[in-house]
Formats: sequence, C-alpha cells, structure tokens
Amino acid sequence: MTTIHDLTAADRDEWLALWRGYLEFYESTVPDEVTESTFSRLVAGDQMHGVLARDASGRAIGLVHWLAHPATWTTATYCYLEDLFVWPDARGAGAGRALIEHVRAWAAASGAVKVYWLTHETNASARALYDRVADRTGFIQYAIRTGG
Repeated sequence: MTTIHDLTAADRDEWLALWRGYLEFYESTVPDEVTESTFSRLVAGDQMHGVLARDASGRAIGLVHWLAHPATWTTATYCYLEDLFVWPDARGAGAGRALIEHVRAWAAASGAVKVYWLTHETNASARALYDRVADRTGFIQYAIRTGG
C-alpha cells in the first residue's frame, strides 16, 4: 500500500536521492544551490508544495512537487504539477497514480480549476499512466531561455 505524506526537513536524504534520480532520468543537472533552495522552499510551503510516497515498508519511492498560479482564463487558479518521479523498481504499483491524485485533491480543495503538467514525448511508461488519469490537450510546449 502506498502512503503519501508532506515533505519535512527530516525527509531531506530520501528526497535528495529521489530528486537526483529524477534529474538523472531526464539527463539533467541543476546547481547544488538550486537543489538546496528547492528543498527549503518545498518544506516551507513557499509557493511550492511537495510530498513523498512510501511503500508498505516505509521506503520513500516517489515524489511530486506542484504550485498554484493565477490564470487569465479564469478567476480561479491553475495547479502546475512540476515534478513527478517514482523509482523504476516501484513503478506499476500505484504510487504515480496516488501522487497525481494527491495533487488533484489538493488543487480541488484549494480552489484550483485544473491540474496540468508536461512530460517528454519519449516517456512512454509515464504517458501510459497519464493517458489513463488525464486528458491529453494537444498543446505543444515552447520555451525561450532568458539567461537569468
């Protein structure tokens, strides 16, 4: 059985391992000061939120981070699910679905009218789950780096 709990300072080492696994999966890196700032902001609930998923033995097997923001198409807010990761050996047992549902429930309780996220087009295993729990919008993301 998967349990979900709010991220706390005591979770740092387990969160860090998952965070690094997530970055490695996407063949990405971020500076250490970004990692430290991210963790601090998540624990403080400083406009960003995070939880861990644990398996029946208590092992941290997944994470999700999200934030709410105003939108121009509604007077309510939207919820952006920014990061979602489950250890490969724990996939398929419901942790990813539970993490998404946790964010959905938080968004609904907070008055957000939708939860949305991005994934890489090659992330077939995640997309199989996403296709079951959400509507694919057909939008394509573009980005411009500002150097800031």
